[in-house]
Amino acid sequence: MFTMMKNNFKDSEHLYLSWTFSKLIAFFFLLVSVCYLFYSLRFVTHSYDCEQQNPLPLVSHLAPSIDYAIEEIPKPSFDETNISHIVFGIGASAKLWKQRKEYIKLWWRPNQMRGIVWLDRKVEADSKDKNLLPPLKISEDTARFSYKNPKGHKSAIRISRIVSETIRLGNTEGVRWFVMGDDDTVFVTENLVKVLRKYDHNQFYYIGSSSESHLQNIYFSYNMAYGGGGFAISYPLAVALEKMQDRCIQRYPGLYGSDDRIQACMAELGVPLTKERGFHQFDVYGNLFGLLAAHPVTPLVSLHHLDVVEPIFPNVTRVQALKRLQVPMKLDPYGLIQQSICYDKRGTWTISVSWGYAVQIFRGTFSPREIEMPARTFLNWYKRADYTAYPFNTRPVSRHVCQKPFVYYLSGAVALSNVTKSEYVRSGSNPECRWQMQDPSQIQRVEVYKKPDPHLWDKSPRRNCCRVVPTKKKGTMVIDVGECKEDEVVEL
Repeated sequence: MFTMMKNNFKDSEHLYLSWTFSKLIAFFFLLVSVCYLFYSLRFVTHSYDCEQQNPLPLVSHLAPSIDYAIEEIPKPSFDETNISHIVFGIGASAKLWKQRKEYIKLWWRPNQMRGIVWLDRKVEADSKDKNLLPPLKISEDTARFSYKNPKGHKSAIRISRIVSETIRLGNTEGVRWFVMGDDDTVFVTENLVKVLRKYDHNQFYYIGSSSESHLQNIYFSYNMAYGGGGFAISYPLAVALEKMQDRCIQRYPGLYGSDDRIQACMAELGVPLTKERGFHQFDVYGNLFGLLAAHPVTPLVSLHHLDVVEPIFPNVTRVQALKRLQVPMKLDPYGLIQQSICYDKRGTWTISVSWGYAVQIFRGTFSPREIEMPARTFLNWYKRADYTAYPFNTRPVSRHVCQKPFVYYLSGAVALSNVTKSEYVRSGSNPECRWQMQDPSQIQRVEVYKKPDPHLWDKSPRRNCCRVVPTKKKGTMVIDVGECKEDEVVEL
C-alpha cells in the first residue's frame, strides 16, 4: 500500500511539474506576444503621427547635425571647359604652308592653346613665326595603307590619323577634346569653347557639321563632319579611335578624304555625328555675303575654304578682311555675325544687321521669314547645279533695281562704358530707282550700339532685336541691338 501511495504521489508530482512547465511556456509566449503588440502599436503610432503632423519640427530638430555635416564636406567646384582643355590638330601641306600659315596666326594664341600642325614634309622655318604658330611635326609614313580612290590623294590617310598620332605623343593630361581643322580654317575659339561646354567630355562625342552642298553630302555622307569646317572628338572617343583606327583604315581604301575615313571608323564605333551649324565648311564659290549676312541663330565657330571664296570685305586681301573681323570678334565673340531684323517706319525700310559684319537697308517691307534666308550671292560647289542643290533654303538676289539692298560694311568697332559701338560705311552705289518713296541713298553711315551678352548662348536660341534710334546726325542711321524686350515682336 505504501508503494501504491508512493507511485500515486510520483504521478501527481509529474502531472504538477508538466502543468507548471506548460504554464511557463504559455506565459513566455504571452509575454512575447504582448511585447510585439506594444512594439507594433508604437510603430503604428509614429507612422500615424508622421502623416498627421507637420514634419517641419522633425527637420528643425535634425537641422543642427545636417548643417554640421555640410560644413564638414567641401562643395565640389564646377570646372567648366576652357581653351586649355582643347588640343588642336591642324592638317597642313608643305606646298601651301607659306600662305596658309597666315590664317592660323589670326586665331592661334601662343602660351594659351595646345595643338600641333601636321605636315607631309619639312618646311623652312621662319624665325618671325616661332612664337606665333603651334609646333610643327611631320606625319608618320602611311605607305603601308592602301589607297584606291582615283580622284583623291593619299595624303587623306595621314590627315585622318592626326588625332591618333597626337595621342601617341603623350602629354594629354587635362585634355577633354581634340579639334581637327585645316590650315585654311579660322576658328572663333570663344564660340568653340561655348559649344563644347554643352556636352559631357567624359562621353563619346563626335561634333561637327555638314557641307553647304547637297550633292557633296550625298556623295560623302550627311552623317560626316567635314574636316575643313572642323570637328571635335571627346577624349575617351579619341582613345577608342586610336586603338582601332589603323585596322579601320585598311577596310576603306576606296574612300576619298580624311573626314570620310574618320566617319567610317565612327560608324564602326557606333557613334553618330552631333551637328552644330556654326562649323562652316563653305563648299561654295564666289561671295559669302549672303551666308554671313543671314547666319543661323547659332555661334559662329569656324570659316573654311578662305582661299576659294572672295575676301569677306571688299577691296582688301583675304587676310586683311579677316583681321578687320577680329576687331568685333574680340569685343563680343558670342554676338559676331548674328542677324537682327527691324523696320524704319518713317522711310518704309527693312533693315538687317549682321553684327560686326554688315548692315543692309531695303526699300519697302520684307518679312523676317524672307530676310532670314541667305541671298544667293555665292555659287554652288558643283557649278552646273542650281539653287535646289543646297541643303537649306535660299532666296534669289533681286534683279529689280529698287529692291537691291543698300549695303554697309564694318569699318571699325570700339568698346564704350558698357556697350560696343560699331560703324558701317556704305559700299558701292545703287542704280537709280523711280519708286515714289524715300531713298536710303542719303544714309552714308550706320552706327550700331550693342551691349555684349556673355550668356547669349546659355539661353534658348533667339535672334536679337534691333531698333532704329532717332538722331540728328546728318547722313547717319543709329541702331540699337540687344535682347528682345517683353512682348517685342518683329512685325511688318
